[in-house]
Amino acid sequence: MQQWIDYCLAKPGSTLSYPFDNHIPVIKVGTKIFALFGQHEGKPSISLKCEPFRAQSLREQFEEVVPGYHLNKKHWNTVVLTGSLGEEEISMLIDHSYDLVFKSLTRAEKEPIQAESN
Repeated sequence: MQQWIDYCLAKPGSTLSYPFDNHIPVIKVGTKIFALFGQHEGKPSISLKCEPFRAQSLREQFEEVVPGYHLNKKHWNTVVLTGSLGEEEISMLIDHSYDLVFKSLTRAEKEPIQAESN
């Protein structure tokens, strides 16, 4: 799981916090969550924002992609990190979540992040 936390934190403007408890890492861009780490049925997992049509499609394609645990099931998926889903697919899902959340930030939040990444 640490490799995915590190992957998320490499994104411009990303920060790590523990708003729920010391065992649930949360990654934000600006003030909004794009990745939430935890457990799903005793296995490590990451919850990620996703475009609704794509979210449903991924759930149908991959057994380890389920509706977001304790999140809006229309916009969030939980990916169970069992090793069945390849690193490329997980990276792509994290990138998609980051991009969706970044686009939803206010201009005032985006500008310093964009300046940092240039």
